[in-house]
Amino acid sequence: MGSTHCIKFFTLYLLLKNITCTQGNSCNGTASERIEYEYTTDIVRSEYIITFTGYYMKASRENYVSAALKNAGIKNWTMVTRENRAKDLPSDFEVITLNDNHKAALDALRDHPAVRRVTAQRQVQRTIKYINEDDCQSPECLYAGWRQFRRRSRVLNSLRKPHENDGYSSRKLLRTVPRQITSVLKADVLWSLGVTGEGIKVAVFDTGLSRNHPHFGHIRERTDWTGEKTLDDALGHGTFVAGVIASKADCLGFAPDAELHIFRVFTDNQVSYTSWFLDAFNYAIMKKIDVLNLSIGGPDFMDHPFVDKVWELTANKVIMVSAIGNDGPLYGTLNNPADQMDVIGVGGIGFDDRIAKFSSRGMTTWELPHGYGRMKPDIVTYGSGVRGSSLNGGCRSLSGTSVASPVVAGAIALLASGVPRQNLTPAAVKQALCITARRLQGPNMFEQGHGKLDLISAYQFLREYEPQASLSPPYIDLTECQYMWPYCTQPLYYSGQPTIANITIINGLGVAGNVKHVTWHPHLPNGLILSVSMEHIDIIWPYSGWLALRFSVLESGADFDGIVEGHINVTVESFDVSFRQKTRNMTLMLPIRARVIPVPLRSRRLLWDQFHSLRYPGGYFPRDDLRAKHDPLDWHADHIHTNFRDMYLRLREHGYYVEVMGSPLTCINTSLYGALLLVDPEDEYFPEEMAALKKAVDSGLSLIVFADWYNASLLRHVKFYDENTRQWWIPETGGANIPALNDLLSIFQVALGDRVFEGTFTLGGHTMYYASGTHIHSFPEHGVLVNAQLVDQGQQIMSGGKPSGNAKSNLPTVDVPILGLLQTDGETKDYSNDTMDKLPKAGRLVVYGDSSCLESGAGRPCHWLLLAALQYALGGHVPTSLKEAASKHRDVHIIPSELPQRAEGGRLHAYSRVLAADGSGPRPIPECEDISPLVASPVQAPPAARTLAPRHHPTDPRSIGAPETEGTEPAPRAWRGAGVAPAKQRSDSEEHSSYSNRALMFIAISAIIYCTVIFWKRYGRKMKRRKLISLAT
Repeated sequence: MGSTHCIKFFTLYLLLKNITCTQGNSCNGTASERIEYEYTTDIVRSEYIITFTGYYMKASRENYVSAALKNAGIKNWTMVTRENRAKDLPSDFEVITLNDNHKAALDALRDHPAVRRVTAQRQVQRTIKYINEDDCQSPECLYAGWRQFRRRSRVLNSLRKPHENDGYSSRKLLRTVPRQITSVLKADVLWSLGVTGEGIKVAVFDTGLSRNHPHFGHIRERTDWTGEKTLDDALGHGTFVAGVIASKADCLGFAPDAELHIFRVFTDNQVSYTSWFLDAFNYAIMKKIDVLNLSIGGPDFMDHPFVDKVWELTANKVIMVSAIGNDGPLYGTLNNPADQMDVIGVGGIGFDDRIAKFSSRGMTTWELPHGYGRMKPDIVTYGSGVRGSSLNGGCRSLSGTSVASPVVAGAIALLASGVPRQNLTPAAVKQALCITARRLQGPNMFEQGHGKLDLISAYQFLREYEPQASLSPPYIDLTECQYMWPYCTQPLYYSGQPTIANITIINGLGVAGNVKHVTWHPHLPNGLILSVSMEHIDIIWPYSGWLALRFSVLESGADFDGIVEGHINVTVESFDVSFRQKTRNMTLMLPIRARVIPVPLRSRRLLWDQFHSLRYPGGYFPRDDLRAKHDPLDWHADHIHTNFRDMYLRLREHGYYVEVMGSPLTCINTSLYGALLLVDPEDEYFPEEMAALKKAVDSGLSLIVFADWYNASLLRHVKFYDENTRQWWIPETGGANIPALNDLLSIFQVALGDRVFEGTFTLGGHTMYYASGTHIHSFPEHGVLVNAQLVDQGQQIMSGGKPSGNAKSNLPTVDVPILGLLQTDGETKDYSNDTMDKLPKAGRLVVYGDSSCLESGAGRPCHWLLLAALQYALGGHVPTSLKEAASKHRDVHIIPSELPQRAEGGRLHAYSRVLAADGSGPRPIPECEDISPLVASPVQAPPAARTLAPRHHPTDPRSIGAPETEGTEPAPRAWRGAGVAPAKQRSDSEEHSSYSNRALMFIAISAIIYCTVIFWKRYGRKMKRRKLISLAT
């Protein structure tokens, strides 16, 4: 990594983008402000973080570094001074500056026995602008990225007015927003019991807090980690977050008596470094913090020092809560560290219980392309229009997942102060929140996780908690819509690519453990046709791990149509702190249900190439739209269930079955599929894949390509400028890897050019927008070409101009070939009226120069064009809309251009799955995965199998009692659900005694009522008569 041109931009940035706020004591004003958030991220190439294998004092760390570099003959280096509260404490890392001979120095450091890892220092800088929405007339101010083009779709799609959620319309009924978020979640019920957060240490990692703020009474410590010599908050974000957690006045926080530990980790200019967080995290561990709130995040889950330190915090029983991000409604936009298994990731909802539009969606993308993402967020809570402390006193309303995160952190601090201390492990608290969460009707699991926070039920659960393991999600029902989206949208069938479900194991038995046994029990009579294979993490640590299940249908189920069921038993074994003695184990049941159908026709089966997709984090892979200045990194995974979700839904609506290819093409039986979709690929191709593709197309497989821009000269204009080293960082490839695509398409005499175009045009009656696309350079004469009048965006950028993005631009246009249709083995014609015997055996090729229009959120989606391409590719029929637009020009070189060349000095090989790490060319093609299925142990279907997801019944606030004092024996749990351990069972004698007591009580009450009635009938009249006589006398 290090001195090589590795580009892993650390992007921990505050999630207060586009926040809506109203200052003052009331939130009922009409004027509101949105915070527009711009940021740049860089790595500091001259600075490196050295992570050691243990904690050492400063002198020892310096000796280790000095010895390693001295042996390598490196003299020109310095130790970076860290002036903060942890400077004299033991630490497990050091920061150094290297001035020359980086490679030799890094190799020497990595070879030292006390050094665990060496990584580049990261830096992030943000700029906040306040915009009055009521005065904003520009279409860019209000969600322009989703109503016009994709301009700034990440910056402006997050947070606006406090009342805005899904279902946006120009007119809405005004509704009353509850004054206190604490009242909505019934925190006052726990306050009445004396539970106020007392004794709980809460760390707030943010922008600081003023000592004399009137809302806070228990600020135990404030520390600065930025070197600015101030502890106060100049931005207001840290003040608001702390107020939601522990304010004592006006806009009340959840845990007013909790001890606040304020960590100022961002400067007034909104700059932060990885090393600042590492020092602050170490200090939090030393201070024995109970709950840590991070209303920050970013897409860089490969920033290893940061990720490792988060794990270490959890292992030290620090309960970490983090916002999942404000990049919704796109899927696959989870931020780190909220996407980690051990962290409680929080999404946002409005007071109408609908998922907030700004809230990021799952799945996690760590596991791609070979696996499938995990379910996140863990829970959701109110994050839209929430009141909290303003900078100088009073209250304000803000929206965002950075608001929802402190709501959960404050709730945890509150309930933690009223339950036995031994129950406060990260796993126990996460289980309490997830198992008791109230599921919302409508949103799927990648939108809401387990559901909405239920504070009272979570409190009762923790009071009665017994150490246990659990699974998230607690069952797999591939038929349950909408919650189990996308699984429920496509049934299983024989010969299909395996459907993968990634289960998170939450281990409340101990900080470390492992998966001891996994057994598969299909339910008779039909479950035997379902095959299950699995992989799992070697060590469950800290408090969490993963279990990946692959479902496929055996050949015996090729003609089956119906529901199959079964269950998987997972035995989790836990260790003591030393990892030696095995302390306890538990077997969990994971119910399974799936829909199986007969094998679809080849013409309805599509194969999506995920294997050749590369993205950030890793290298610098730019966005497909060159106008996306404020979010230039391509980090949405390019998966059919993330940023291509809308396209996938459209294909399913039209009866297509889409399968994901997570391995080289040589591992796929292409004869089963009608078409292969290559959309925005960034990686190279193995020579064996090219040969396999040629053979497959000759045998009837069609190929559909949606490409993107590439120009080696333009790459140097799409770059980051590092203020520290004053160097430019150049992308690894363009929007797509056109040189690699040209190598692949050369077997069909097709090539794409190096010019970059944009513009608006009409095709087939549809208004289209071409966002930074390539063009067709050469094409066989018997093919069909479609042209459009577009602007040369590449030339415009390189000449210093600004991209217009305007349909009415007066810039000169060029007649550009953008779409090509080709019958690969002969003359192209319309075969729609021919018999099957006359149809050519070879497949067809469709090439389009821009893929941005297929992504979710595109202002002018082109899903119709993909459907038209499939109509031609699978049936040989050229749609009328495309036939009418076809160009009569037969010159294969229609516009002057060159074939794009690979950029010199590129670092694509460092991130490629195809190229060798040393840049010498393709690596040996990997062997195809062959994971043995689990041995089936069939059982008769138990009655409980009909209900896979027993719900946890919400706790009545009136039923909870005073908090348990520390050391008392908690009451046994009575609820039993899927994915968790069964509760203790009563003995027969206890059951009999209970029934007897009830019967005796009923008899006694009946006897009392009978005697009262008899007494009144016999003596009541006499007593009344005597009273009347006495009054008369």
